[in-house]
Amino acid sequence: MIAASPHYIYLHGFASSPRSTKAQDLRDRFQALGIELIIPDLNQPDFTDLTLTRQLQQVSALLPADSTPVTLIGSSFGGLTAAWAAEGQPQIQRLVLLAPAFQFLDHWLPRLGAAQVERWQAEQYLSVYHYGEERSLPLNYEFIRDAARYPTAQLRRPIPTLVLHGRADDVIPIQASQQFAAQRSWVEMIELESDHALINVSEQIWITIQRFCQLKP
Repeated sequence: MIAASPHYIYLHGFASSPRSTKAQDLRDRFQALGIELIIPDLNQPDFTDLTLTRQLQQVSALLPADSTPVTLIGSSFGGLTAAWAAEGQPQIQRLVLLAPAFQFLDHWLPRLGAAQVERWQAEQYLSVYHYGEERSLPLNYEFIRDAARYPTAQLRRPIPTLVLHGRADDVIPIQASQQFAAQRSWVEMIELESDHALINVSEQIWITIQRFCQLKP
């Protein structure tokens, strides 16, 4: 019996899209090896009602009906989504997390400030700049309520996990990934000389992914 080819799925970050620089770069690199990189649009059906739970449902719907192994590659909030998807989906056998948004609310809410968060809760919607759409869009406060149900400390499934994080990341501090990796022996962490976008280290990221996923050129 011939084993099914593994599936590779890329999850873009918060307020991003499948058209992001990292998504397109990795799609082209996988394509050069004759491998399809599936890149769902996690903004669908709309950004306003986005939640982590909804993203997890989208990932679940993408998984093959058989036992084909899946590798998830996630960027920022997509990395957090990938980690949580792997907790409950045995088909997911490997994770590559790029500047994953561990402890997301602990970092994001203080940046907004208490007054703005309180106003958001009262009014139910906050205007957020969406980089994929290049415009501001409303986001429901349910996004916050839902995200609070997913504490990073509860991510405990021991599968091969690669974390790449920039030392100069001012969105999700590298300490979040350092702490995550230090508490989980199955996690390999690589620190990069970059910021949250990781654009300047795309070649280094690809070489590391090739090695970790055993992709042959």
